[in-house]
Amino acid sequence: MNLKIAVYSKSACPQCESAKMLLKSKSLPFEEIKIDDEAERLAFYEKCGPSVRQMPQIFINDQRVGGLQGLQAALAQLAL
Repeated sequence: MNLKIAVYSKSACPQCESAKMLLKSKSLPFEEIKIDDEAERLAFYEKCGPSVRQMPQIFINDQRVGGLQGLQAALAQLAL
């Protein structure tokens, strides 16, 4: 199964680190996009939707699955 995974993260973010560790533990390649500038991050949240206010935001095959819990749920659904 070929998944395109993007992890939008910020520095010093424990949830971001946990999400990346989970993907690494499953040997799933991913692209990390760091958004450390607050103005850029707020603009990114606006694009994601009105309820999005935290990092990480994870996309699998261009579909937003959400943060760490969303990633865990998506991987469980994909049986990974």
